[in-house]
Amino acid sequence: MAPVAMRLAAQSLSDAQPVPFWLEDPGKPGALPALTGTEKCDLLVVGGGYSGLWTALLAKERDPSQDVVLIEGREAGWAASGRNGGFCAASLTHGLGNGLARWPDELPKLERLGEANLDAIEEAVARYSLDCDFERTGEIDVATEAYQLEELHELYEEADRLGLAGGLTLLDQDAVRAEVNSPTFRGGLWDRRGVAMLHPAKLAWGLKRACLDAGVRIFENTPGLDLVAAGAGMAVRTPYGRVAARRVALGTNVFPSLVKRLRPYTVPVYDYALVTEPLTDGQLASVGWKNRQGLGDSANQFHYFRITADRRILWGGYDAVYRFGGKVQAEMDHRPETYLKLAEHFFTCFPQLEGLRFSHAWGGAIDTCSRFSAFFGTAHQGKVAYAQGYTGLGVGATRFGAEVMLDLLAGERTERTELAMVRSKPLPFPPEPIAWAGIGITKWSLARADANGGRRNLWLKTLDKMGLGFDS
Repeated sequence: MAPVAMRLAAQSLSDAQPVPFWLEDPGKPGALPALTGTEKCDLLVVGGGYSGLWTALLAKERDPSQDVVLIEGREAGWAASGRNGGFCAASLTHGLGNGLARWPDELPKLERLGEANLDAIEEAVARYSLDCDFERTGEIDVATEAYQLEELHELYEEADRLGLAGGLTLLDQDAVRAEVNSPTFRGGLWDRRGVAMLHPAKLAWGLKRACLDAGVRIFENTPGLDLVAAGAGMAVRTPYGRVAARRVALGTNVFPSLVKRLRPYTVPVYDYALVTEPLTDGQLASVGWKNRQGLGDSANQFHYFRITADRRILWGGYDAVYRFGGKVQAEMDHRPETYLKLAEHFFTCFPQLEGLRFSHAWGGAIDTCSRFSAFFGTAHQGKVAYAQGYTGLGVGATRFGAEVMLDLLAGERTERTELAMVRSKPLPFPPEPIAWAGIGITKWSLARADANGGRRNLWLKTLDKMGLGFDS
């Protein structure tokens, strides 16, 4: 970074508050009391992020008479569900490209189920009056290098061959810059219906309220400490008590699973984001963005960015940080060197916004698995179900995962449970120090590919053949 660029980037961060922008909203609900003593229920949901909240709500929709309890280690939505960029995608496979690479024969069905899932989220937003700034604007994958534009054209052609290009529009340089004006953009692929923008924390809080209204009993500041068989069901111990349940659904994602054999399948990766102060009329006019789409660039080390309801720009991604040992640690929630890098990249993308300042800077952990998309299953003779490994694309897909968990707990064979994606697992990550070294080599190789026209070295080609990778 040039000294002048570094100085300007640093100045833009001088007033940035080190807290997630979304979680500072004045509409944040108060915490519910912790669980004390012993409780019994039909279904216990562990985790108060999207995964757990959708599971509890859908369980009550399926059978309003069943007694559902949800426990959350802190407050609903405080972790990844309240810190993400607010991109709610239809894709269940972490994008069309990843789906084509892993489940090409199943992809049309996966795309159809993903579209139905996003439609169901939109319907739930209306039915439950979830005040979460939901906008079905779509997302543009932008190319900033010539090879990326070629790859977007190839992806469109493959989607068209499979009959999946109906909602996709290729944009040349002039067309993409007419949507959002950056001198770095060479073209793009606009998915017009497959992504919605929303306020992620408000979605979590709205789901919490909907669960309570449906009769779900929620206990916050109540982490699940261990999971054991108890008679014909299961029991989870908490700091001040215990919950006995006929069935248990685990929505803990990045946090260590109560089913210990699952822990090697995910690693925590830290992702970081900035939010600007609100744009003036002149600043907004200089970038356009009248259709308010989400955007993401097409590099391996990619940025995602969108405009908020109050005309701020959220700018995140690029660094995906893994710490040796793979623990979730609060001190990793902030990384000034990444904030500085993100700020410099922001003004490269939008030089017309020089002088704009950032109001918030934060990070958080994502549960990454080696196939980049969620995996599912049961434990304890079918009395426990889990869904995890969303790898940063869980805002929408967690609702689908909740449906899968409920199908599995009911012992039902459905279109969802028959999917190869649902019936298979990713390869686990190796133990330390191999995981740390392998992830480090992979990150270095991805950066090299970005700097060399997308050309992947032998290490990345080998991982591709093995179905392994590292992403956020």
